[in-house]
Amino acid sequence: MPQRVLVVDDESAIVELVAYNLGREGFDVLTESDGERGLKRALAEKPDLIVLDVMLPGLSGMDVCRSIRKETDIPVIMLTARKDELDRVLGLELGADDYVTKPFSPRELVARVKAILRRAKRPRDKETEESGDIERNGLRLELDKREALLDNKPLHLTFTEFELLAILARNPGRAFTRDDLLVRVWGQDFFGDARTVDVHIRHLREKLQEDPQAPRFIETVRGVGYRFKELSNAPS
Repeated sequence: MPQRVLVVDDESAIVELVAYNLGREGFDVLTESDGERGLKRALAEKPDLIVLDVMLPGLSGMDVCRSIRKETDIPVIMLTARKDELDRVLGLELGADDYVTKPFSPRELVARVKAILRRAKRPRDKETEESGDIERNGLRLELDKREALLDNKPLHLTFTEFELLAILARNPGRAFTRDDLLVRVWGQDFFGDARTVDVHIRHLREKLQEDPQAPRFIETVRGVGYRFKELSNAPS
């Protein structure tokens, strides 16, 4: 079955342009023109990916993204007419996987959609795939189920957060640069920048309830990037 993409934008010309170009690539395209209907459609139909404008009547795109993230890990690409970096960072903070600034090339948007969907369905990293579930110091990642538990309580992680945590946890003590993590988690064809990693690491630390001064799991390696803290117990 074709993958479904929900496009939520109140500019009919943009919706038609995006829908036409995605349709040419074999996607089943759903469309909505305001935030409230877009949110209801997203939660009811669970598309494979959502293209979401920031400036929407009623609920803003930011509000829609925040609500979606409370319910599901469907990938989200934010569309914004603003070039202000704060808007892009805020979208990532709310759980967006990528962002595109208007005006944009339809070819570029389609490429980003494909890149995210490939990442969502690609085979897991060989190290992770061959070694089974990961269990360290009260943290358990059940890879086949894509579930994470901390002290036997479920963690509600997005797809990207789970992938990032799995790569780090599989390699305790190894320092990864931000670029390393971008390639491993987001893929070679990701269009974002290294600050994307920082945002997702911050989200992970919040969900892991880490003390920034004494992290239980994810350490910052000054001048390099991040590593999973070395622990005495081995993976299961």
